Amino acid sequence: MIESGSSIVGVDPGRWGLPPATAFRIELPAPDLRPFFTDYYLLDSDPDVHAGAVSYPMPSWPMIRIRVSADPISLRLGPRCYDPLPAAALYGTTTRAMQTTTHGGVTVGVGITPLGWSRLFSVSADKVRDQVVPLWELLPAPAVTALVDALRTADLTTELSAILDTFLRAHLLPASPCDDAIRVLSRMIADEQVEDIGSASHELGLSTAALRRLSARYFGYPPKLLLVRARFMRSLLRMMLTGECADYSAIEPTYFDKSHFLRDARRFLDTTPRRFMQRSNPYVLGILRARRDVARAVAAAADLPVTPR
Repeated sequence: MIESGSSIVGVDPGRWGLPPATAFRIELPAPDLRPFFTDYYLLDSDPDVHAGAVSYPMPSWPMIRIRVSADPISLRLGPRCYDPLPAAALYGTTTRAMQTTTHGGVTVGVGITPLGWSRLFSVSADKVRDQVVPLWELLPAPAVTALVDALRTADLTTELSAILDTFLRAHLLPASPCDDAIRVLSRMIADEQVEDIGSASHELGLSTAALRRLSARYFGYPPKLLLVRARFMRSLLRMMLTGECADYSAIEPTYFDKSHFLRDARRFLDTTPRRFMQRSNPYVLGILRARRDVARAVAAAADLPVTPR
């Protein structure tokens, strides 16, 4: 089994609350790749202990997930069921909580930003939203096969970042004329002070229709839905990381009331926050804590405020 942790100074895996017989590593991409990819992670669990483990990942930006070991993974995402997932899978932008069933083994993940989507894939992000597709449908199949083979033979505790950096850098497309607009819209979606698409349209100097096209192409969904999702996820993550499932004081002040928040929960979780948090979800919670700690460590090193993820 790999060693839990990170090469990032100040990150303590003992704080992540991982289940027994489980290890998790998280790393940052090389500096030149960080605008495009959020993090690299590696999850390892003992098949004899965790066969049939069920987790509930939350709505997120796109990601690559690679099964390094042969142990199968199945996924339910809305009405779709993937059983098994391909060895190298691309998750599109998701607006629904998912259900995964795993059987131990090692998986590798790469988080992708909207700007990263624009530089890695030529297909429009809305074509694969709330879906999972084989990675080799969007990137050259021989290169994807070589990546999987490299990960399966490497010492992933020390070689993960270098392998992924090399692969991703080799497949980056040239910058597009939309890059600046993608950066601005990404920042606005993450900004707690932005409440409507009118603000984004004004700052970008785009018509509402042009903004919707940009958002669908590189973000997967219209900006209004992404703003609502971001507000809901900030609130839910605060509740989950404090462990207070009924503490509605953690929700964003722009919610009119609790019922407004609960309507969004039905949209994105298909249940209430209380019921979602009562599910056994140790892998997801461990990953959330790891990402929180990485964000804090990076901010501390740069003497910057921590931005919730």
